[in-house]
Amino acid sequence: MPAFLIKQYPALVKVNLMEKRILGLDPGLAILGFGAISCTQNLNKIPETTVNMLDFGVIKTSADVEMGQRLCTLFDDLHTVMEEFKPDLVAIEKLFFYRMSSTILVAQARGIVILVLGQRRLPYVEFTPAQIKQALTGYGNADKSEVQEAVARELDLDEIPKPDDAADALAVALTASYQL
Repeated sequence: MPAFLIKQYPALVKVNLMEKRILGLDPGLAILGFGAISCTQNLNKIPETTVNMLDFGVIKTSADVEMGQRLCTLFDDLHTVMEEFKPDLVAIEKLFFYRMSSTILVAQARGIVILVLGQRRLPYVEFTPAQIKQALTGYGNADKSEVQEAVARELDLDEIPKPDDAADALAVALTASYQL
């Protein structure tokens, strides 16, 4: 449509928007962080994308509770999170090996995450901590505070989301949004 007609008759312009919800997850057994964002692409103005935070939080399990029950809590609460946000895509931080005992616990939590996604037939992508840092700060060895500041800046937040696990989950979701 010619530009002069758009200016004279803006109602003739069909706004073609596409929304995609991305849920970022920072897996852990004691604390599993989640962050949901909405990415809206204006298909009339490629590549114009608006990203908004929907919500963030954590799922906690207590070390005083038996392992099977902790995994059941993660399973049930993840289903609740999926139902609430109805993501189109889930982004997960890849497992980072630092201490063997912690790695095994995180791997068990990741297994629950993958199971829930499989049951819901949700597509997912995974990113290493270095990929997330690179995407948000331009530097793969950035420290945690630099990443958190980038999350607040990208989502136009007045302060850094707390706790750290939720901020990390938002960072994972943002990393996925850059790939759209």
